Amino acid sequence: MIPVFEPVISEDEIEAVVDALRKGEVSGTFGKYIEDFENEFAAYVGCKHGVTVNSGSSALHLAVAALDLKPGDEVLVSSSTNIATALAALHNGAVPVPVDSEGMTWNLDLDLIEGVITPRTKAIIPVHLYGHPVDMDRLMEIANKHNLIVIEDCAESHGATVRGRMTGSFGHMACFSFYANKVITTGEGGMITTNDDAFAERVKLLRNLAFTQPRFKHELAGFNFRMPGFVAALGLAQFRKIDHIVEQKRRVAHRYNEKLKGVKGLQLPAELDWAKNVYWMYGIVVDTKEFGIDRNKLVEALAESGIQTRTFFCPMNQQPVLEKMQGFRDVPCPVADALWENGLYLPSTWNLSDETIDIICDAIRRAPNWEG
Repeated sequence: MIPVFEPVISEDEIEAVVDALRKGEVSGTFGKYIEDFENEFAAYVGCKHGVTVNSGSSALHLAVAALDLKPGDEVLVSSSTNIATALAALHNGAVPVPVDSEGMTWNLDLDLIEGVITPRTKAIIPVHLYGHPVDMDRLMEIANKHNLIVIEDCAESHGATVRGRMTGSFGHMACFSFYANKVITTGEGGMITTNDDAFAERVKLLRNLAFTQPRFKHELAGFNFRMPGFVAALGLAQFRKIDHIVEQKRRVAHRYNEKLKGVKGLQLPAELDWAKNVYWMYGIVVDTKEFGIDRNKLVEALAESGIQTRTFFCPMNQQPVLEKMQGFRDVPCPVADALWENGLYLPSTWNLSDETIDIICDAIRRAPNWEG
């Protein structure tokens, strides 16, 4: 089976983790690897501060917690995303409001944002879906006009740029994931980047149980969201290869583009002229009538050929756990609904060989004739 993704770990990462363990950098309360990872990654993104945490979900949770929202406050979120984005609002007592996708990049549709803003709207979390960035210049103009805090969800966009500027450097805060299938990985893990000194201090305080002085007397309800030192060592070793990894992610995508070009009924991922797409996952959308079979049949045909795939995300407007929330708004998201029904992504490990990609593409071309 060709997996949809598998992490690439080398001796460099193993040696870094062993070195951290030998130095006793086991917890998340001290260690040079934590400091170095935070500083180097933040500088790469173009921010003053990096704050490591134990997962991308924790990064989102912590960033929203730092806003001190009131019950019933609303946070706009991309409808097509992993549910972790919306849960960051839910777990902080806020109401996530889905914003539908647009059809080219599959990111949230900027034309729709102002139509869903209410007096309760306090923040927006745009997701750079599958590695293609949101037009953050335009989004920040809208957010500033309406006095909204912006938290970029960069879980899938390490190294992606908007007009040459890195994702993660536009919003008031940005959240990265280092889960096993991300551009760089620490297994689990995440980071918040920000240029705002006050937000940086607040998330640092909250991630560590809000310890102040005296140490065991707490004014705030903090969290234990720390990243251990040996995990940061793994992340630092991965990070120092990020330019090569991004280059290889783009190579994989360009090979897919070359081999799938002209296949009727398949929408391939976009890269708009102002954007650099890092193609976290190589996604396609199936037009059943044009392609000949629907998305689900294509998934079955590829599985029979030994090729693993994943569907696109179920949109936030269809999530039962959100629909049960008091105050949740039933916002129509027809484009995100269609992506959920018709989208899938293909094996996207960054060291896939051209030969393996060709095998996958040949199987896709044969799939309309599959009789399973």
